Amino acid sequence: MSAIPLIVLLGLLVALLVPVPGTAHAAAAADTTVGNLTGFSAAGPVYHLTAGQAEARVTFVSGQTFRVELAPDGKFSDPTGSDIVLPQGAAPATRWRDAGDRYELSTSQVTLRAYKSPLRFALYRADGTKVWAESKGLTWNGTKTTQTLERGATEQFYGAGMQNGRGNTSHRGQTVEVGVDDNWNDGGHPNSVPFYLSTAGYGAFRNTYAPGTYAFTDPVATTEQENRFDAYYFAGPSAKDVIGQYTQLTGRPFLPPVYGLEVGDSDCYLHNANRGERHTLDSLKVADDYVKNDMPNGWMLVNDGYGCGYENLPQTSAGLQDRKMKTGLWTEDGIDKLADQVKAGQRIAKLDVAWVGGGYKFALDGCKDAYQGIEDNSDARGFTWAPESWSGAQRCGVQWSGDQSGSWEYIRWQIPTYAGATMSGLAYTSGDIDGIFGGSPKTYTRDLEWKSFLPAVMTMDGWAANDKQPYQYGEPYTSINRQYLKLKESLLPYTYSYSAEANRTGVGQVRPLALEYPNDPKAASDAAKYEFLSGEDFLVAPVYQDTAVRDGIYLPKGTWTDYWSGRVYQGPTTVNGYNAPLGTLPLFVKAGAAVPMWPGIRSYQDRTPSSPVAWDVYPQGTSSFTLYEDDGVTRQSRAGKYAQQKVTVKAPSSGAGDVTVDVGASNGTFQGKQTARPYQFTVHTGDAPAGLLLDGAALPKYTSKAAFDAASRGWWFDAADRGGVVQVKTQSLSTAKAFSLRLLGASALGGKAPGSTAVVSSPPAQEVGAGVPATVPVDVTAGSKDATSVQVTLKAPAGWSVTAPAVVGRIAAGTTRRVQVTVTPPQNAAPGEAVLTASAAYRTTGQARVTAQPFAVSAMPPPPVADTWASDMVWLSEGNGYGPPERDRSNGESGAEDGHPITLAGTVYPKGIGAHADSDIELYTGGRCTRFTADAGIDDEINGYGEVAFSVEADGKVLWTSPKVTGASATVPVDVPLGGARHVHLKITDTNGSKSGDHGDWAAAKFSCA
Repeated sequence: MSAIPLIVLLGLLVALLVPVPGTAHAAAAADTTVGNLTGFSAAGPVYHLTAGQAEARVTFVSGQTFRVELAPDGKFSDPTGSDIVLPQGAAPATRWRDAGDRYELSTSQVTLRAYKSPLRFALYRADGTKVWAESKGLTWNGTKTTQTLERGATEQFYGAGMQNGRGNTSHRGQTVEVGVDDNWNDGGHPNSVPFYLSTAGYGAFRNTYAPGTYAFTDPVATTEQENRFDAYYFAGPSAKDVIGQYTQLTGRPFLPPVYGLEVGDSDCYLHNANRGERHTLDSLKVADDYVKNDMPNGWMLVNDGYGCGYENLPQTSAGLQDRKMKTGLWTEDGIDKLADQVKAGQRIAKLDVAWVGGGYKFALDGCKDAYQGIEDNSDARGFTWAPESWSGAQRCGVQWSGDQSGSWEYIRWQIPTYAGATMSGLAYTSGDIDGIFGGSPKTYTRDLEWKSFLPAVMTMDGWAANDKQPYQYGEPYTSINRQYLKLKESLLPYTYSYSAEANRTGVGQVRPLALEYPNDPKAASDAAKYEFLSGEDFLVAPVYQDTAVRDGIYLPKGTWTDYWSGRVYQGPTTVNGYNAPLGTLPLFVKAGAAVPMWPGIRSYQDRTPSSPVAWDVYPQGTSSFTLYEDDGVTRQSRAGKYAQQKVTVKAPSSGAGDVTVDVGASNGTFQGKQTARPYQFTVHTGDAPAGLLLDGAALPKYTSKAAFDAASRGWWFDAADRGGVVQVKTQSLSTAKAFSLRLLGASALGGKAPGSTAVVSSPPAQEVGAGVPATVPVDVTAGSKDATSVQVTLKAPAGWSVTAPAVVGRIAAGTTRRVQVTVTPPQNAAPGEAVLTASAAYRTTGQARVTAQPFAVSAMPPPPVADTWASDMVWLSEGNGYGPPERDRSNGESGAEDGHPITLAGTVYPKGIGAHADSDIELYTGGRCTRFTADAGIDDEINGYGEVAFSVEADGKVLWTSPKVTGASATVPVDVPLGGARHVHLKITDTNGSKSGDHGDWAAAKFSCA
């Protein structure tokens, strides 16, 4: 049996011991619906309405925000007190009138109708537009209270907090649960929030600690498990405005310290059962490894494990600070020692299930107390992480989705989770890179790629079979992970500016497409489920399958460019067949973007008074971005100690014309503010400008990168960089003064002749053999104009040989020419994915251009030439549910090679594969093998339980599937004809939803090969 993680056991124990607020222990009474209105009174912004014994109360908070309460017994209560709802400003002026069949309660912006027979509510705007209406009155039965609303024909719904596996697309037609369930996997709802918003122009927040069920069916029925009704409503012109009103009521998202936006690392050093005895100061060795590998890391949790203590905290904190990192502690059982810990250097507090207990008030209080404890004992900002939080927690911490196992499925369902949570005012939601258990080098790298565009993220090490720092897997993974971590680091000013915006407006950086494109029906649908926006400018479409090609990328209205290649797309459009080899995250930038960056840093502390700010500019029309800056660490910004600098770009809407970048003065002051600094610009024009002016004076032009790099100021045009980029740098300029950069005779994104650029690509799923010459096709497609003098080259990994460039005289507009290039991998080429980059240098519209595209080919090991044991072959991929799959032994526990002799029904097998559901092992047979044989079953080390199914798949087809197999089943013989298949997958799948004991063996697994 696999060891059940202690954290899961404790979570289950908590769930059993802590009662859920509002849980009914007696049989529920019959439903009662509120009756006819029997009384009405007004006292300023507060209105009382009685219906027999029941009493309702309406309280206006602002011109668009109001509260409706109902007490079935006429006695109002408020279990949340002042925990969630913050003090608000002066109440608005209100008025009321008796309209015969109803009372109308109004501000200058909305009117709430209270119908008399029976009592029902409906909300209208001042212009008479209906926002929502109850289809029947409020209903209760002693244990739950339900509001039932009409559903609009096209009305969409979002919110309910962190809903694992969904949320960035509409909840219409679905039922979501709101409450603590300790389910941190797909379908769970940690950090749920009793708030939803509707595209009809409103949001609703149930002011409660009770769990609820929201059915967005027809009609809409929202239920809380309590015998009272208490809801705030927010009427607004947009989803952003509604989120703003909700967070005005319950608290804006906090502004993290800048190190909180750097990647974090967590592990247990003292009393770590998985790693042997270590000491807290050993964390400094790990910090040194981050530095040695040139990888950013902003903070470390040094006691991340149940029963893991710490020692030498002041020395540890000082050592981490010397390495430009902060100290965090994981809180297992309370925060009574927090004051002393903070004084010793702690700056991050992670709360966990044993501390948040049953969630709700306990979790919210823990978040607030830990946050305040950091602030009460230092000059730093509070910074916490916690699962199972509640409304109001957005003002004190990062909401963390809990402990998961790294896999492709884990990546898939997490994509919609975090963007969806933004619709509930949760600006910082995250999960561990590649989970806490399981995972692989490839899933780790793919997960890190897209999570680099979340504001807050960390990697967790001590629970898995092996440490999971981003440098642990060797090449090519280490270099790719470094690239994305450094990209995240360079984007800190962009991310920090959005954090300040979230603190000001309630709207987080990670956004579903529906938030920015509310009138696009595809943005609310599954067409956009597995992508998100990072700010307004980046569209991220993660790779969530073991593939080098991404399909179904939806780009909404506007002009978009591939961040890596510079290829331009016109939305709305769906991109299929996107080449995404390992290391290439499908990433698009919206035209008009002006992205501030800090170039060349590993830590924010690398910045000096003379460090530049770089602006990555994608000109189209008129656009702007406001850079927010403060000291990054202290709370002085709350006293107005911050600065803002607005950059405005003016360019043609398309095609040729001057481009102007107006950099405003930096307004405001704070400790450490740069009084002067140099600036850098990358302007994606596609074509070279005739010249550049800085405040009307010409900047010197350079004709090579070397000359440009050696100069202190000037510009050059790099035709080979992402379709053509103008690189600019200035001398140090006063931040108190505005300046203007003008590119004469330039163009908008896409060049002077939009659509004229060529595209290079290569068909997917190509295979090459080690030491064997192979022909790789490269397709060049001309744009709207002919491409001439086309020279195609192919860049391959070190040790590969490539034939000389191919030359094509002319490719007619809109047509494709295929060029065959011969590559030969070395004899010792590692099996698996290899990345090649195809480039085409050509001329069009009188301009020299370069286009390039990376793509993947699969380097195959030599195929079998004789009968071969599966355990002796190269495994192209090896997914497994718990720990690694084992060769010639059972699965064992979480470590490598910790299994026992493979044993089925008392028979011991010297050869075979021991795995754990869900498992998928891919082998390459190259068409040489005719049959696969094995004995399949659950290993005898599992005493009679477990339940799985075995299957054999080849070249995308299922060839054989077993019946359900349990620990008590007889051994299943496997004999599968392969029919010349090239790729074979051996799969073991869980069949009962409980993976405990699913130790499946492919005993005596053998291929019969020619």
